[in-house]
Amino acid sequence: MKLKVYDTTLRDGEQTPGISLTPTEKLAIALRLDELGVDIIEAGSAITSKGEREAIQDIAHENLNAEIASFARILKEDVDYCLDCDVSMVNLVVPTSPIHMEYKLKKSPGEVLNQAVNVTEYAKSHGLKILLSAEDSTRSDMNFLKEVFKQTISAGACRICPCDTVSMLTPEKSLNFYKELSSLGVPVDVHCHNDFGLSTANTLAGIRGGASEFHVTVNGIGERAGNASLEEVVVSLNQLYDNYSTNINLNQLYSASKMVSRLTGAYLEPNKAIVGENAFSHESGIHSDGMLKNSHTYEPFNPELVGNHRRFVLGKHVGSKGLQNRLEQLGIYTTNKELSKIFDLVKNLADKGKIVTDADIQAISDYVMDIAEDTKVDLQEVTIVSSNRVTPTASVKLGLENQMILEAGIGVGPVDAAINAVNKGVKEFADVELEEYHVDAITGGADALIDVIVKLRLGNNVISARSTQPDIINASVEAYIIGVNRLLEIKKKQDE
Repeated sequence: MKLKVYDTTLRDGEQTPGISLTPTEKLAIALRLDELGVDIIEAGSAITSKGEREAIQDIAHENLNAEIASFARILKEDVDYCLDCDVSMVNLVVPTSPIHMEYKLKKSPGEVLNQAVNVTEYAKSHGLKILLSAEDSTRSDMNFLKEVFKQTISAGACRICPCDTVSMLTPEKSLNFYKELSSLGVPVDVHCHNDFGLSTANTLAGIRGGASEFHVTVNGIGERAGNASLEEVVVSLNQLYDNYSTNINLNQLYSASKMVSRLTGAYLEPNKAIVGENAFSHESGIHSDGMLKNSHTYEPFNPELVGNHRRFVLGKHVGSKGLQNRLEQLGIYTTNKELSKIFDLVKNLADKGKIVTDADIQAISDYVMDIAEDTKVDLQEVTIVSSNRVTPTASVKLGLENQMILEAGIGVGPVDAAINAVNKGVKEFADVELEEYHVDAITGGADALIDVIVKLRLGNNVISARSTQPDIINASVEAYIIGVNRLLEIKKKQDE
């Protein structure tokens, strides 16, 4: 059975406290959702503001494959704003629980029903497709809920959505709840929130109960504990169920997740299912050894399915097989005796709470194997000019084998300027890309030590490097130089 995906990242997701997207950001996310294969994009709530209407209209005018919808209350004014935005569908939301009708609307059930029918007829007469959503339906009287749906269907609603607004369902209740509402003559949507951590499970149960469309947000963002997660639901359907499918391009899920996290500023937990940084990371010696022999020993599916990749993390739980695998990826080949010594030193370092980076491994390996590092790039000097009125500028003096290079660069900040200057200096030897940059203050106070970790790429080789100093600029440049030298050394060995 082919299911439809209704994405509400730009409406329900944006209601996450602290998230406020510009029209440009909303359009960028909408374009990515369309590439992802989402069937319907709820672009926002047209009544909210002028900027919101601008964003919804921009998205509607892109002629995307996805259908574009706007949220609306059961007010003709809301519908008029939706019409101004040129959307093809309206998500007309009707509060149906006693607590919502009495305290929020201050209306009787009969008044709410009449208003819902009148506004549905109004939207239908103006050419809009209508998804009739019952807000807080899982705390509503079932007979009244059915009556609302029956009369609004007669008035023109083409789909209905009983919303689990405050997460009152369990998977068992969800199955029966959506099954009972799947015989009213129109397709049913399932919309679940995550207050008890059950939104994905309840959504899957709702689908089993007869829902043919499900509402989700990228990364599960949304107010309070969030909404059902797009990536969790679609991958669960793909991997755990044989009779359901969607139009989602699974291999774009990881990149879409990262984009939404970046534009919204919503932190993505490392252990987030499917798209978290730890979802396919392995540290335990037993796990790493099993993974090296057969990846399915400790992974339910290959990370490439969702556009992610596998990582072996070196820490206190690392095993000798995992360490040896990482050493060989770095171009370091050891005897059994050398591997044993490196293993002990890595464990000792990790036991002290230190993150064991590739730079640490290289230093330990050089010590154990008595190999002097062939430093191709040596930082002699770095100078920064930066103020509120001057574009941040950096000049660097680099020692490159037997020559001295002076270069300058500008950037959005002093760190960016310094790294750009270094990149210009080493361009002759390597076109290095900065993939990730992370900074932490190790201690508190104004004199805190700054710990900088960078991840660099040269061709197919990716390494991380680290530096800890009181000055963020020096730490950043030193980490970058360490990484560049390591990449050049790897490239040299590969070319031999």
